[in-house]
Amino acid sequence: MELLVVPKGGNKYVVEDKKQRLLYTIKKKGFGQKYNLLDASNYVLYTIVQTGDDRKPAFTIVLNDTTFLKLECRSLFLDPTISAEGKEMKYAIASKDRRNFDLILNGETVGKIKTKVTVSNELHYDIEIENTAFDDYIPLFAVAIDKTFGDMNKQK
Repeated sequence: MELLVVPKGGNKYVVEDKKQRLLYTIKKKGFGQKYNLLDASNYVLYTIVQTGDDRKPAFTIVLNDTTFLKLECRSLFLDPTISAEGKEMKYAIASKDRRNFDLILNGETVGKIKTKVTVSNELHYDIEIENTAFDDYIPLFAVAIDKTFGDMNKQK
């Protein structure tokens, strides 16, 4: 499966498939760093909340008011990696250059997230993931990458 995550201003992201059909919208909710993942009919599926500061970014993905996954940046510079742990699943979102990430689920690579810089210096995120490993929360990994590494990638 291939998806494109495109930031729209500072408060919204759109998620499209390779035929440019809108699959999800990720919208900022109120004040703070809380974003809702909405499906095409505007139903809230998941919420991602930034819980750490800029030096050590951390996030929580919430499903039905319960913590579903905890994401934590392990390193910003040397081997940039975000780990995500939940019930019976452990992801590593690992990179060497803060732009191209491997999605590793329980020790097995299941996909990639690539950061693209447009001519207007905006960042887009291409997600390629095996169909069997895809779930609705996967686009939120691109949001976590954007919030963690986005400003550094724009400065390159």
